[in-house]
Amino acid sequence: MAFSNFWDNVDRIIQSGIEDKIYPGAVLLVGTESEVIYEKAYGTVDGKEPTDLNTMYDLASLTKVIATTTAIMKLFEEGYLTLYDKVGYFLDVEGEKANVTIFELLTHTSGIQPYSDLWRILRGEELKREVLRIQPTCKGKMQYSCLNFITLMAIVEKITNESFDFYVSKLLNLPNTCFKPKDIERCAPTSEREGKKLRGEPDDELAYYLGGVSGNAGLYSTARDIHTFVKRLLSGEYVTKNVVKLFSQTLVQDPADPSFKRHIGWMAPVKGGSTGDFGNETMFGHTGFTGTSLWITQDGLHVIFLTNKVFYNRWDDRIQRIRMLLHNVIFSHLLR
Repeated sequence: MAFSNFWDNVDRIIQSGIEDKIYPGAVLLVGTESEVIYEKAYGTVDGKEPTDLNTMYDLASLTKVIATTTAIMKLFEEGYLTLYDKVGYFLDVEGEKANVTIFELLTHTSGIQPYSDLWRILRGEELKREVLRIQPTCKGKMQYSCLNFITLMAIVEKITNESFDFYVSKLLNLPNTCFKPKDIERCAPTSEREGKKLRGEPDDELAYYLGGVSGNAGLYSTARDIHTFVKRLLSGEYVTKNVVKLFSQTLVQDPADPSFKRHIGWMAPVKGGSTGDFGNETMFGHTGFTGTSLWITQDGLHVIFLTNKVFYNRWDDRIQRIRMLLHNVIFSHLLR
């Protein structure tokens, strides 16, 4: 098959996910620092309304890198914090939580539990206060935790004396990237909650009951905005290239399993993971529970794949194989 036709295979893979009802639609953007190589919308947002390139997706945990990690990198560069500052320096927390470092929060080595069901009984600021009080329970282990990034959000708010969404909006300066989007008709709907399909509200429970703004989830964006974000990040527009390199290329091993590694704030590829079989330790990115992903190579090649896979079934994990197939085909031809 001719090199130029490999995009037909990309289209076929994404279309198969629509046909198998893994997601109703998707947007793919593959780019470099200098150009968009391929950009396409597929399927529908809800089984009826066509997806287009301006469709806004609930990014879920991509919020952790695009909003929260970027905010921490900025405050780090400006001299407001170090990676080894302790939570207790910024927030009024007790016990072992006060000794957790920024580095441990960013690398998921804090020992704080992955999630909390406090959203079932608490709302808004009261929910945030109680989440911040949760203590580490398994120090010395790499355990992915949304609560780490809610804590980081609180630290950003304390340092800046601004609401997290306001600070992030100013920092990113992207026209279609925000918490609590107003133009909900452009948003791909996700799952059902409280008897309604969510549209323009976070699929993540903690982000939803915190009021739509959180450090772990809740950000909405388009593929083109994320492409702009990546270009600005790599060019040193948000923070210096030295800061980007420190956060995106430092490798941190899981003390309990040295084969599992992360970058600072960013995920690193793992065997059998969403980057497919070409994933290597210099790549950095993240995935989102709603069916979103972003992976960036050291040379600036990046793959943005946005879906609303939670529309059909929140717990369907078949998208992982779609991601692997997709990245294998793209990296087979474009990886340098």
